[in-house]
Amino acid sequence: MLGGTFDPIHYAHLAIAEQVREALDLAGVLFVPARVPVHRPPPQAAAEHRARMVELAIADNPRFLLSRIELDSDAPNFSVDTLERLVATRPADELVFIVSAEAAAALPSWRDPARLLELATLAVVPRLGYPPPDIDQLSHPFPGQADRLLVVETAPLGHSASDIRARLAAGRSARYLLPSAVETYIREHGLYGATRTAD
Repeated sequence: MLGGTFDPIHYAHLAIAEQVREALDLAGVLFVPARVPVHRPPPQAAAEHRARMVELAIADNPRFLLSRIELDSDAPNFSVDTLERLVATRPADELVFIVSAEAAAALPSWRDPARLLELATLAVVPRLGYPPPDIDQLSHPFPGQADRLLVVETAPLGHSASDIRARLAAGRSARYLLPSAVETYIREHGLYGATRTAD
């Protein structure tokens, strides 16, 4: 599972998902866009736009799937609640939750983090501009659960959704930062202040 606002989804999301899938020999990766994120400002694009952009971005990878588990809920999206629901629908699957080093460092402040680690293994990936993940430090608040945290080295991509939104709003290209189908969709719908293309 890879969660986020995906506002918009970009190549770093896709590369991280594929590299973790390969490194851990996962059957696939569920992309789980949040409707109501808890620890960050609301997304700029509507839920249906973000879901469609994820669909466009992952269309060529049969190991990637969109999950609407959070989009179809009006409640705030707490990761532990989402994992509980996924476990209920996929009881035979071993869940892996992909998070950045930045997000993992804040894990003690999340809702019921010990339960979250019971439900899924955390695959922690580096993020440019943040200290590299340290399993001893990350697992210290969770005695006996160090084996539920894994560091997965991925290519150090510095893509940022906020930077992409700013580029689009300024009339600049986002080419090579996100799939062309996603940029086309953004322009067709005038998202993020991008110049709307003619129908």
